[in-house]
Amino acid sequence: MKIAVVILNWNGKYLLEEFLPSVISHSKEATIYVADNASSDGSIEFLKAHFPEINIIQNKINAGYAGGYNLALKSVPEEIHILLNSDVEVTENWLGPILEAFENEPETVAIQPKILDYKKKDHFEYAGAAGGYIDKFGYPFCRGRIFQELEEDYGQYNEDKYIFWASGACLAIRKKSFYEIGGLDEDFFAHQEEIDLCWRLLNSGYKIKYVSSSRVYHVGGATLGDINPKKTFYNFRNSLFLLLKNVESSWLFYVLFIRMLLDGIAAFKFIFEGKLNHFFAILKAHASFYRHYGKIRKKRPKEFIFRKYYLISSVVYSHFILKKNKFNEL
Repeated sequence: MKIAVVILNWNGKYLLEEFLPSVISHSKEATIYVADNASSDGSIEFLKAHFPEINIIQNKINAGYAGGYNLALKSVPEEIHILLNSDVEVTENWLGPILEAFENEPETVAIQPKILDYKKKDHFEYAGAAGGYIDKFGYPFCRGRIFQELEEDYGQYNEDKYIFWASGACLAIRKKSFYEIGGLDEDFFAHQEEIDLCWRLLNSGYKIKYVSSSRVYHVGGATLGDINPKKTFYNFRNSLFLLLKNVESSWLFYVLFIRMLLDGIAAFKFIFEGKLNHFFAILKAHASFYRHYGKIRKKRPKEFIFRKYYLISSVVYSHFILKKNKFNEL
């Protein structure tokens, strides 16, 4: 199987300089592409001067994660695409286990490796950890990460596992399946679009897998900082988009209603913490959701293969009330 590693870049020359050498060194099986989202920091010139062997795809605009990849992947002919963040350090033989899983499991169409913290390498990293899940009200969490609680990796998640969503920081997907379900949803722009992609794959009858013997290290927050209100806006708004598009009709309005109540509690929590920018970001997120409601609702598939998509009813209750901080405690 032919495989492509596609790195999306936007004004990340310093990240390419730091992390691209590991990708080149440990990805001999793959063709490597850098898809540039109209950078203005000299990224293209830097790549041409220092990494002439890399294939460059130049998007004319900064279309975000979803739009940027949708544009770039049209130029990538390989059967397997790995969407890799520019702030990821890969390790020796990270591609082997991923290719083996694809070759042996035709029904598996998306895979993520074990994602560890580049800054604290014995701990899982926020964006994916050991595989993603979701609760009934659309809150994502991972094996190895519940909200901001990150577990130390001592081998507790070393078995391969079918999961609900694979991290967009390092997402391997079959090209055929990517286009079959319509690619990434560009209305998300950034954050949680990979969860939407995976949910649509599951609703189409496919499987998504975590492969523990493939390991990468992710910096996280390098493009849009952890405390940036824009990140709050996208996370809250896109969670509502996610539910509206993918929850079975009989559950939809109940789930949306409870989720909005929980968002309100989160908004007032930001007020008490003095984070007014984040409070207003949630208000803007809900306003944007109402504004786009009709457009997003039209994207619901006419028929669902309905599954119990959530592992537990409320990860918010389990974590904040019952004080469960580890995946294995849920």
